[in-house]
Amino acid sequence: MAEQRVSRRAILGGLAAGIAAPHIARAQGQGPIKIGELNSYTRLAAFCIPYRNAMLLALDEINGKGGVLGRKLEFVIRDDGGTTGDATRVAEELVTRENVSMLAGTFLSNVGLAVADYANQRKMLFLASEPLSDAITMAQGNRYTFRVRPSTYMQTRMLVEAVKDKPVHRWAIVCPNYEYGQSAAANFKRLIKEVNPKAEIVAEQYPALGRVDAGATVNALAQARPEGIFNALFGPDLPPFVREGNTRGLFEGKTVASLLTGEPEYLLTLGEETPEGWIVTGYPWDQIELPQHKAFVQAYRARFNDTPRLGSLLGYIVVYMVRDLIAKTGSLDTEKMIATFEDMAFDTIIGPVTMRGIDHQSTHGAWVGETTLKGRQGAMKNWRYVDGATVMFPEAEVRAVRKA
Repeated sequence: MAEQRVSRRAILGGLAAGIAAPHIARAQGQGPIKIGELNSYTRLAAFCIPYRNAMLLALDEINGKGGVLGRKLEFVIRDDGGTTGDATRVAEELVTRENVSMLAGTFLSNVGLAVADYANQRKMLFLASEPLSDAITMAQGNRYTFRVRPSTYMQTRMLVEAVKDKPVHRWAIVCPNYEYGQSAAANFKRLIKEVNPKAEIVAEQYPALGRVDAGATVNALAQARPEGIFNALFGPDLPPFVREGNTRGLFEGKTVASLLTGEPEYLLTLGEETPEGWIVTGYPWDQIELPQHKAFVQAYRARFNDTPRLGSLLGYIVVYMVRDLIAKTGSLDTEKMIATFEDMAFDTIIGPVTMRGIDHQSTHGAWVGETTLKGRQGAMKNWRYVDGATVMFPEAEVRAVRKA
């Protein structure tokens, strides 16, 4: 597993990795402020490499303007192997060997939960940037863990709101068989019944993550004759499912609500096979007119000669969140940073985002629209940005399940 330190020299030289934490400020003196970042850079490169690229871009911008608290901001980047065991070991190395001030990152829900539990045990601040598991901020939430992306519940609720007026009663579900997929399915069952009491689930398929048998899955769904399909497949499982579904006509005449499919990471992979008219959450990067976002896109393309992904947006926002948190706290003391983080408002490149204090869930939203083809490439149309604050768990429900 490669280990690298993110400095100006390392950025220019190639791969980067390195950073430390706030609760050991005395050991750092006036050196760089180190943040430990771990993610599935090898296993989920399509999302995580653009995420890392944007972090490097943000770090260059911040350090070029003097850093934070008069010190350079530095991220120590590690690969978490995409497993809970590797992630916990890597987190421990970042804390004990690199002396990081806080932890950030992770992608897979089960990995994020493992690192959140580690952070709670070590009393170390952890900013979960990507994992969507509801449990991270709900049943297994703890005072040391905060989350940036809208959760599985939040994004599923966005989709349900988008399809609630469709004349669809018979729904089929297909989700990867691990925490994120199981949570997505449970949320959909709950929410679709709330908006349509006549709705029924006529088929459910839960292929193993990364090992979908597309033919068998599509056949099982088709036999149930659904009127609508709720899909949460992503990554390498999505293209074969779409290809097989297109070939067998599974999606014809049906309403398809699909988590994450509108993200560039997956639309680029689908290419000409992108289905028309799926209702999705995603990121129409080339259509967002906010001046600060357009400046980010321009800088990203100039730096990497590539278009941004959702991972890029997230990585950029995460670094600036960390910068703003430390600057406002004026200290690297963990307890002080937690007190500052709760209900803190951030001015991000997609607009205002607040870290809700009651559950440590940010109001970062998502774009909901329809899939379409632009030439030979998948894209989003008829989209709107949904503020995360409008789709969060009710506060009474949060209080009922959170223990900390």
